Amino acid sequence: MLGAVTGDIIGSVYEFNNTHRYDFELFTPHSTFTDDTVLTVAVADCILHGKDYARTIWEYGNRYPDAGYGTRFQNWLGSKDLTPYNSFGNGSAMRVSPVGFAFDTLEATLAEARRSAEVTHNHPEGIKGAQAVAAAIFLARRGESKPRIKDYITSTFGYNLKRTLDEIRPNYTFDETCQGSVPEAIIAFLESTDFEDAIRKAVALGGDSDTIACITGSIGQAFYVGVPSHIVTEVRKRLDPPLLAIIDEFTEKYRL
Repeated sequence: MLGAVTGDIIGSVYEFNNTHRYDFELFTPHSTFTDDTVLTVAVADCILHGKDYARTIWEYGNRYPDAGYGTRFQNWLGSKDLTPYNSFGNGSAMRVSPVGFAFDTLEATLAEARRSAEVTHNHPEGIKGAQAVAAAIFLARRGESKPRIKDYITSTFGYNLKRTLDEIRPNYTFDETCQGSVPEAIIAFLESTDFEDAIRKAVALGGDSDTIACITGSIGQAFYVGVPSHIVTEVRKRLDPPLLAIIDEFTEKYRL
């Protein structure tokens, strides 16, 4: 899950100020965690301690009210009626990475990804986005090749992963739907050569930069077996103690 948090923090300054430069500054004085990190940690907390997804996500969202949530999710946080709202936004995919690391079978991973998504994002596309990311992480950490991961995601979820980043980039705009950002994030991972390269390719694509990099980073951590130590040092500086405590507990339990 630290790969997801890393992508979020690095991408945070480029979300509404896109860059297509590959050599952008990884960390700036304004690099910070956003809703992607907060809700990823909420999912990890649920897995670690058997908590209810809806209640815990609601509590984390209200504990960090200025993390940059979408309008419909913000409205959900403002209500005490924790009914899902049929979203197909990429919030389900950005927060799912702990699921991909925590379960021992692909079937269990897919089932838990659905559970983590449907408390808010119960639209089929919202569930599919979460399952696709969790499955990619699961397959990556099990040592599957990129062609195998690509084939599975394509055949199971119907995403078009044949495009290249160079083909996507010129006309790509901000798109916070699962169907408009999850495939692009997976393609950034597939074209990468190492973890940092994956993050740079994701951010330089443009669009919803922090979430795309969050998703790419989550798969990259699994495939490249960790996050480089010099990057981890910078990430840890930008997390508050409660979030860091859950990340460390999850990392230790699942030996990431």
